[in-house]
Amino acid sequence: MRNWLLPEYVEDILPVETLQIENMRRQIIDLLMVHGYQQVIPPLLEYVESLLTGSGSDMDLRMFKVIDQLSGRMMGLRADMTPQVARMDAHLLNCEGVTRLCYVNSVLHTISSGITQTREPLQIGAELYGHAGLESDLEVQRLMLQCLSVSNVTQIHLDLGHVAVFRGIIKGAGISQELETELYAVLQAKDISTLNELCTQLPACTREALLLLPELYGDGKVLADAFNRLPDYPEVKSALNELSTVAAELSSFVDTIAFDLADLRGYHYHTGMVFAAYSQGCSNAIALGGRYDEIGKAFGRARPATGFSMDLRELARLVKPATYPKAIRAPYQLKNPELESKIAQLRKSGEIVVVELPGQPNESQACDRQLIWHDGQWIVKEL
Repeated sequence: MRNWLLPEYVEDILPVETLQIENMRRQIIDLLMVHGYQQVIPPLLEYVESLLTGSGSDMDLRMFKVIDQLSGRMMGLRADMTPQVARMDAHLLNCEGVTRLCYVNSVLHTISSGITQTREPLQIGAELYGHAGLESDLEVQRLMLQCLSVSNVTQIHLDLGHVAVFRGIIKGAGISQELETELYAVLQAKDISTLNELCTQLPACTREALLLLPELYGDGKVLADAFNRLPDYPEVKSALNELSTVAAELSSFVDTIAFDLADLRGYHYHTGMVFAAYSQGCSNAIALGGRYDEIGKAFGRARPATGFSMDLRELARLVKPATYPKAIRAPYQLKNPELESKIAQLRKSGEIVVVELPGQPNESQACDRQLIWHDGQWIVKEL
């Protein structure tokens, strides 16, 4: 085995893709900042307990773990930055009102989420803390779609779900926690036959509602069907009304919207609306988010929270590759103030200027112009 081979689903990012990713990062961070989202940089390593807070067992399986040589405690390499940002909101910032935070950095996964997915996503996202209303859900979802727009990602399909639909049915029927866990698992797996078996002993209205959930996927007709056929529990009706309102507000930002009332992704930490954006050319979601009001509870502050995240590396693959800009070639001359001044002026204006090193006329950086001395001044001439 060659020692320089990288592990599976781990890859280098070369100049052209790096340029594309960096341009996207700047555009998105600038957009988030002008909307009031302050950037934070959480640490790569934390104690495992902190990283797993509110994220469920799935994150535990996806996290690389190491022993801290100083304390002897188990540490984790972050697999998601949301718990870290929740900790920062709860303890370091400790604001009473609304807090808006954003972030961008690498996260590490023990296993890839798909055959084309990296184990080192470059996660960028935004979190809003301190507001429990639908208005903050809308703000975050609009912002996610604007981030995709400035990244030149087109043909957006938006999936909307709401964990309160399933939770409302469970609560209204008085179902035990043990059975709730089993029902959640089979709904996630779309295992209809097992779902039928689990619902056998339940009241008719509850059984019909749970068996209906996997069928409630599609356009606006799904909501109408849900309003008519699901139990008249307050939590269920409130969730359906929220989905209807959000769909109406976001319809002009996307190409298509669908509802998935059996989408229980992140059920262990999401508490309200969940959403996922898709685009042509990618089978996986390119952006994910939702409401998770209990995520800060373990840190002593169960503040309302909603947010989204996306992988910049995945986004870059969806957009036509950028062409690396051509450079200006400059001669190597020591103690030439006029030349140094001209090079500095060009670089300040955004031009790439590569100074030829002695004996190395062929630079790896492609140049289409050169800096020459002509009529008493340094000018740029086409090659």
